[in-house]
Amino acid sequence: MNDRAPAPGGLALIQSLVNTLDLESGADSLDTAEGLARFGLVPGEAEAARELRESLRVVCLAHAGHPAHRTVAPLGELLARAPLRITVDERYGSAGFAPAGSAPLASRVAAAIADSLVDGTWPRLKACEAPACHWAYYDRSPAGRGRWCSMSVCGARAKMRRYRAK
Repeated sequence: MNDRAPAPGGLALIQSLVNTLDLESGADSLDTAEGLARFGLVPGEAEAARELRESLRVVCLAHAGHPAHRTVAPLGELLARAPLRITVDERYGSAGFAPAGSAPLASRVAAAIADSLVDGTWPRLKACEAPACHWAYYDRSPAGRGRWCSMSVCGARAKMRRYRAK
């Protein structure tokens, strides 16, 4: 659905996770071994990944000013179990966040969020306004007011609905 460029840095992981479920068709790539492997997961970890995905989707919807699509576990509670450590590259003086320990998906997501908070990109990861879509996209618009994952699909449908309603 999304015709936009992928999100920058670690937000691409979050965008990719949120977009494992196509709400319109119901296809869930976390139902496949390949889809799980893409995130370093095994079949027993699929349900936790789905819970994390939907909590992330709710936050992406909030970033775009849209209400939650359903009741989910609060993202903060899910990430509280994902310890991080600070990494420092002495050669360049740069610092960042990395998962502490075994690097489960939640820890990698937490590290991506922490890094994006530092560089100010976190609020630009949004979910499409269209109820049958809610696809995650990175809003690169100058004002940060993007509403749809794709102007040519979801945006055009919304504009056509408004036009027909008039």
